[in-house]
Amino acid sequence: MERGVYFDAWFPRQHCYHPSLPARRLNMVEDLVEYKSTVLVWSALGGGSISLPYLEQEAYGEIDSRFRFYGFMNDAEFIEECQKHGIKVFGIVFEVQGWEFPVELNEDEDRILALNELRGVGTRGWLGLREFSQNRYPKLWPAFGTYFPGGLVNSDGEPVTDLMEECCSRDVHGNPCHAHWVEVPDNGQYCYTMDRNNPVWREYLKAIIRIQIDAGVDGVQLDEAELPMTTLQYGGCFCKDCMKGFRAYLQALPDDELPEELRGEDLASFHYGEFLKARGYDFKTGRESSPLYWEYIRFQCGQITKYFGELADYAREYAASKGREVLVSGNFFNLLDQYYALEPKVDMIITEMRNTRFRQPEWYRHVHGFAGEKPVVVVENPYGGVVPDLVDKLDNGRGYDLFRMSLYEGAALGANMSVPYGAWMGSVQEHAWYPPHDLCVEIQTFLAENERLFGWKTLSDTAVIYSIESNFFGWSKPDEIANNTLNIQTGNVLPFWTVTAELSSAAQPYDVVFFPEGQLRKDSLTPDDLAQYRTIILPGCHALTDQQAGLLVSHLEGGGRIIADQSLGANLPIEARGRIVDHANATIVETVDDLTWTALAGEKQVELETDADLAVNLVRTDRGAALHMIRYDYCEEEDRVPVLDELEISVRLPEFYAGVRCVDPDGIMSGELLPDGDRYRISLRNVPVYGIVELSGASEGGQA
Repeated sequence: MERGVYFDAWFPRQHCYHPSLPARRLNMVEDLVEYKSTVLVWSALGGGSISLPYLEQEAYGEIDSRFRFYGFMNDAEFIEECQKHGIKVFGIVFEVQGWEFPVELNEDEDRILALNELRGVGTRGWLGLREFSQNRYPKLWPAFGTYFPGGLVNSDGEPVTDLMEECCSRDVHGNPCHAHWVEVPDNGQYCYTMDRNNPVWREYLKAIIRIQIDAGVDGVQLDEAELPMTTLQYGGCFCKDCMKGFRAYLQALPDDELPEELRGEDLASFHYGEFLKARGYDFKTGRESSPLYWEYIRFQCGQITKYFGELADYAREYAASKGREVLVSGNFFNLLDQYYALEPKVDMIITEMRNTRFRQPEWYRHVHGFAGEKPVVVVENPYGGVVPDLVDKLDNGRGYDLFRMSLYEGAALGANMSVPYGAWMGSVQEHAWYPPHDLCVEIQTFLAENERLFGWKTLSDTAVIYSIESNFFGWSKPDEIANNTLNIQTGNVLPFWTVTAELSSAAQPYDVVFFPEGQLRKDSLTPDDLAQYRTIILPGCHALTDQQAGLLVSHLEGGGRIIADQSLGANLPIEARGRIVDHANATIVETVDDLTWTALAGEKQVELETDADLAVNLVRTDRGAALHMIRYDYCEEEDRVPVLDELEISVRLPEFYAGVRCVDPDGIMSGELLPDGDRYRISLRNVPVYGIVELSGASEGGQA
């Protein structure tokens, strides 16, 4: 398991200014070593969306002796120092951001007197992508042609003279869309959302990647991996390249798949934006009811898969040309469905939560299923969740167990919840998140010292299927696409989330298995991938590919059990569907609400014989198994999770175990193991907020 750090290192009590991160210092590396860090995310070289010369200054800029005195380094030096300690540094490519900042210059325009935060000196101007592409300040920055000797030409064959205007996303009226979530109000700065469908912007992003790799990064992180779908929340994108691409997509559809709204339309000249405006739609109000909306979403899902893959491949190819290898990742925000087709192109899953809560076990099991064998690093989101309140508590010496719950929950349930280090608090609040140093060291030391007890293989005997195609009309609800600062809930909950939440609340271990939609990501599962499961639950899985149907038949014929609602495989031919739903081992219930009750009736893998509020996970280890338990019963008055005096658990396991060893951060938990048929009774004492019961074979030891 990676031990990640969300390493923005923005300053406390000051705005978190995108895209340029503060200069790094030597004592930061000392902190990272104490945190047992293995990887840093959102951590270096973000300024390419201001200009390439600015990015090079971040990488190699000369550090004044006054700042050397306090250990300041440029980013290339910082990367090198981290690598001395085995810490991998990801360069961050803010793909969707195109920036313009207010600046104050001297009379000769060869020196910056103030940038972003102005002082009222010198001559006022603007500094960013537009000025760079127009060679506005030749005494400040090398010419645009230094980086693109032949210039850049757009898809219409025209030379590019303004990156901001050329590459931005646009609403249905042609107006540039702003990335409001990163703009600091009343500052004067502004950020356009940029469009990766534009070939000019892809070439620019490749130049950022080259500079980052030359500066020594271990990995390239493509933030906003879903652009231009990022801009849906602002009514875009209707730029020329999106409109050309969607027209070609529609023209390629077979006649029997052409939407009814397009009958009689001249597709050779079709423009989606004009089509909508003529019918009174603006792609903002009632967006999901707009004609062709879902066809447009399918088109963009294909685009992001194609062009994310292009940049990921380019990063590896360029590194290889320099005799190096680099890791590639992105920001797979909340692991929404559109990212699953991108997953094969990355080496590590890095994801930002949509809203951070103190209890989200079903989300972590979803993360585990999405990632498979790949390492995961999760970062929090300050909007609409618990982060602002928790930061305030920690700043005032409270909330330590809440922070422990937050980080240990991810570890217990199959992911890594990163340590915040000057982490993002949004563009409005003037603060960055630095939890207490000693608390971070405590948590990270425990995870590092017990690394053998973590792994992606489980001993769960229940699996829940997440079907990408079946949930296609669910992921892009407005409150899931948008930056949800208020944690709005629509009540429109997918059956998958209902089932997994109930399983988690019942303290049941389970795995999440993804069924891809079969086109952007092909089926790759085999019967062996499902062999460990006694029971497979399929909530709302109305769309199955032929291969997925075959997997389920194989599972049933091998003695496995399937529980599903009546929508299962509704898209299949009658005979093929009948082989599943009519099988003796298949239980088809009336409604989704009946799924979990049916699954748990007489089939619980874990029975709690003591009343406790916790979630569990069963991990297969080299020595045997590890039962991870994260408790949620925090007491506000005591500001802690009180130690549970006793906990009786019964667990069904497929193998024989004779030894039990209890592991926890405080070293207070103890327990005994008693075989009981195909189950084991585990009696625990002094159970803290997080505890692990390590089970081993007869040759590995006895009772604790």
